[in-house]
Amino acid sequence: SSPPPTESAASTPHNQSSSFVRRVVAKSTARSPRDQSHGVAEVPAAAAGLPARQGARHGPPPRDPHQELQVGQQAPGKAVLTLLSLLVDGLSLSCGLICYACRVRVQGKVALVTGGDSGIGRAVCLCFALEGATVNFTYVKGHEDKDAEETLQALRDIKSRTGAGEPKALAGDLGYEENCRRVVEEVASAHGGRVDILVNNAAEQYVRPCITEISEQDLERVFRTNIFSYFLMAKFAVKHMGPGSSIINTTSVNAYKGNATLLDYTATKGAIVAFTRALSMQLAEKGIRVNGVAPGPIWTPLIPASFPEEKVKQFGSEVPMKRAGQPSEVAPSFVFLASEQDSSYISGQVIHPNGGTIVNS
Repeated sequence: SSPPPTESAASTPHNQSSSFVRRVVAKSTARSPRDQSHGVAEVPAAAAGLPARQGARHGPPPRDPHQELQVGQQAPGKAVLTLLSLLVDGLSLSCGLICYACRVRVQGKVALVTGGDSGIGRAVCLCFALEGATVNFTYVKGHEDKDAEETLQALRDIKSRTGAGEPKALAGDLGYEENCRRVVEEVASAHGGRVDILVNNAAEQYVRPCITEISEQDLERVFRTNIFSYFLMAKFAVKHMGPGSSIINTTSVNAYKGNATLLDYTATKGAIVAFTRALSMQLAEKGIRVNGVAPGPIWTPLIPASFPEEKVKQFGSEVPMKRAGQPSEVAPSFVFLASEQDSSYISGQVIHPNGGTIVNS
């Protein structure tokens, strides 16, 4: 295997001044599957209580689903996400006011989210911040800088009202032990030696119709990002975790039902489930809970970047709800599992926000 890339673990994108209510423009454009990200923090029309419209059945279109998001706060304990516009098959759809009711479930906690620059990771970061946590997240330098800057600025806007600690973006290829150690140590040293919540979320995938097309290099790359990083981040983070801390691993519905064209990716997601269960047993006596979240079809940059156009058009149509989900529909599962008041007796389990697909756990 190749040596770990020499990359600075910490990088804080340029801080542009802004008011508390800041417009965050998010685009789910097609980008390389190399991204350790999961899409944009979009909110579907259905979540706003709007009637379904033709062409919006399976969620935003893959070509350029574009939305402008405002993060604000109306009153203590209630944050507001205002969706200014959502383009669905070229039609402008006003989504009105969408409220995320905060109960400060992770207030005062120090959270570290891998692959937090966009998508599920970004949605998790924003929800944690709205719930009062100090959020640190990782991204891949040179690939996800713009996404990281937007996420970091949104976190700073939220922080200005919640009183949490300063958020931080840390660059690093987490497939290598030294980078994982450096990231964890930097976060812990900035917060009195504490890491209260670790979300292992970084992932990448490549469509390969046949096993003979998967090179050893491809296999190692996917395994390094998707499972090595989870193991290594947990290895270093547990040293800074006390009773009440939580580790949450992002797996996938593919771990349970398989995916013929994502063989290596699916294998890593199955490994994550087994890793989650075993680690939960090991850390139970320390009072550290370990759980997983297994999303179904969720709109992320990996989808248009990985699949042919025809498959992208049908993405999510196979689940009982007949549509793909949004990162904003997955993030609350992470908040639930991170919260001691909500899930203090839950460990070694996997939550399945997957549009109604029944799986055997």
